[in-house]
Order: sequence, then C-alpha cells, then structure tokens
Amino acid sequence: MYQPLADEIRPDSLDDVVGQRHILGKGGMLRRIVESGQIPNMIFYGPSGTGKTTVARIIAQRTNRSLRKLNATTAGIADIKKIIEELDTFLTPGGVLLYLDEIQYFNKKQQQSLLEFIEDGRITLIASTTENPYFTVFNAILSRSTVFEFKAVTPEEVQQAVKRAVDIVNARRDEPLALEDGVPEHIAAACGGDVRKAINSVELLFSAAEGGVITLSDAKAITQRSAMRYDREGDEHFDILSALMKSLRGSDPDAALHYLARLLEAGDLIGACRRILCSASEDVGLAWPMAAPIVKACVDSALQLGLPEAKLPLAEACILLATAPKSNTGVTAIEKAWADVRAGRTGSIPRELQNVHADGTGFEREQGYLYPHDFPNHWVRQQYLPDALKDTRYYEFGDNKTEQAAKRYWEEIKK
Repeated sequence: MYQPLADEIRPDSLDDVVGQRHILGKGGMLRRIVESGQIPNMIFYGPSGTGKTTVARIIAQRTNRSLRKLNATTAGIADIKKIIEELDTFLTPGGVLLYLDEIQYFNKKQQQSLLEFIEDGRITLIASTTENPYFTVFNAILSRSTVFEFKAVTPEEVQQAVKRAVDIVNARRDEPLALEDGVPEHIAAACGGDVRKAINSVELLFSAAEGGVITLSDAKAITQRSAMRYDREGDEHFDILSALMKSLRGSDPDAALHYLARLLEAGDLIGACRRILCSASEDVGLAWPMAAPIVKACVDSALQLGLPEAKLPLAEACILLATAPKSNTGVTAIEKAWADVRAGRTGSIPRELQNVHADGTGFEREQGYLYPHDFPNHWVRQQYLPDALKDTRYYEFGDNKTEQAAKRYWEEIKK
C-alpha cells in the first residue's frame, strides 16, 4: 500500500524533529517532560505540518502505554467507547495514551466522555488542534491539560528536512537525480513553515522529473501559492487582519502593504476593505477627517473592480492611512460616552432639546430652545447634556494641526 514519503520518514527521536526548539531544544519544557517519563495530559496547538503528530508518536514510544489514535473529523462517541472497553484488559495493561487529532471538531459531549478516564489516569490524552484551544476546547479538558504551542518552522530548519528527503529518495534510485541550485531553498521557503508540505513537494518533483535533473522552474511550478497559510474561520485570518490594522495605526506603510498582499492573495477582499475603512476613523480620525471619504472611495473602487485590480486602490488607501497624521480622540470620546450610557448615567433630556410636539399642551413652560444660527458666530451658551451629566467632558482636542485649529477657533468664540 502506498505510504506518503512525509509519513514514511517521520523522525523517531526528539533530536530529529525539525523546528520547535523553544519547547524541544535542550532544556525545553516539553523535552524535559518527555524525558522524565511522567506524561501528563497535553494539548498541542499550532499550524499543520509543524510536528504535533510526530512528537505524539515519539512520546507514545517512550511510555508503557498502548497508543490509540483518533481523528475528531471522522471519529465519534462509538470510537471513544471502543477504547474505553479496552481499559483494564490485556490489550491495554499500562493504560492508554490517546492521541486525538483535530480535537476542535469534537463537541462538548464527545470531549466530556473522556473526563472520567483522564481523571483516574487510565487514559492519558494528547490532543492536537490548529485552532486556539482556549476557544475550541472545553474548560473541563483544558483545566486538566498542559497546552504547548507549535510554531511554523523557519525556512532554514525546513531545508534540513528537504535535504534528508532528497537523500532518502535518491538512495532508492538506480540513477540519483541532481538538483539545480536553489531548489531546496525554494521549496523550504515556499512551504509556509509546513514541513509535510515541503516533503510532499520533494516526492512530487522526483516522480515527475525528466532528464535526470530537478529544475528550479519545476520547483516553482509545484509550489505555487503553497506558502500561504490562511483559514477564514481560524486564527490566521484574525492575526493577519489584526496585523494590517496595527501596521496602519503604527504608520508603517511597508508592513501594511505586506499584510494587505497576504489578504488579497488569499482572496479575502472583504476582510481587507473592512479593516482599512475602520482605520480611517479609528486611527486617523479627526487629525485628517478627509481620510474617511477618500478611503471610502478607494474601497468602493476595489469592490467594483474585484481582484486582482482591487489591489491598486487598496494599496493607495493603505499608504495614505499609514502616512497620515493620527488621532484617536473620536474613539476615546465615544467610548467614554458609551460607558456612561451602559452604566445607566443618562438622565432626562433638557426641556430645551425636546421635540416641540408637546409645546403648549400643559407643560409648565415652553421649550425655550435657543437657535444658534440666530446669534453671532452661530453659537449661544445653553445646556445640552442632561442635568446629571451637564459638566461631563468626553472629547478632548488632539495635539494635531487640525484639532488644535478647531480648539483655538472655539476658545476664541466661547471665551
């Protein structure tokens, strides 16, 4: 039966695992736990192809427990019951080490069915997930487990796996294949930190090679778009959107363009547009109010053009926002006002501001509203906030040119 090369050459020791030095290197916490032989319940969290399954297998080999594997995308309660039935039998004399892949696909009932056996130690759970476990794994499981984060592997580290795969495949051939300069480096860089993806690329290149040489052009053809890590519902989606917004706020046009490009490459035009529109009001705001209509025009153009041409107006919008003066006075002002409303600090609307429909129907006094345009400079002093909040100040002028000009204007009029 066919066995993928990535599975066939999976490392047998922690020293051979590519990447994850922060937890598996000398003195790393996970390494020390594994070497101690006292294996707790653990959750491995990180992108695909970063070694979660490999490490789980290595741990299983170091224990006297019987390894059972389930994938939550296909397994159900019946599969869990089958494992439970094996407990305390000659099939599992030392208990079970259960590797549960993609645990986020198990519902609450399925996850909770394991609790009793995790509690008494008959099952040691090692679960893996590509999504944030604090959002997708139920608290009862989390409280009994230690979470370890697996990170995307660097291109330099992936190269080790690529060269090892090349050597293994070549050793099996009567006539080894040569690699053009730059092939291992390109595969390692294009896999997006996914070691499995890199090894699969090596296997495909060897199966399709012609003329005894694996060319760089073939490597580029087989790895098109493979460096992208993106999931519209997962952490990567929100991380990139967050990075775009924070780059705009931080006035870094280069970083903003980078994250915009990642969103557009993944086809997430709507997500990019929403973040850019938000930044115009949240981060530039009153320092340059014209940013909002200009950015809106860019977004409208992008949505009408569609990809790939949408990149043009959105790039302009990103550069404009990143290089514009910044002010968040509007944000802080509405947050203060909203906080008062949520806390119940409201009060009756002053009689002067109420709708005139009730005037002359028995109220003790008429409205008495002063129309500002009837007064010099279109302003007259009167109370607008409810009595309970009449001295409250939500908005403070920012230190940028636009807001300081407005401040001087109103100080002169209101003095």
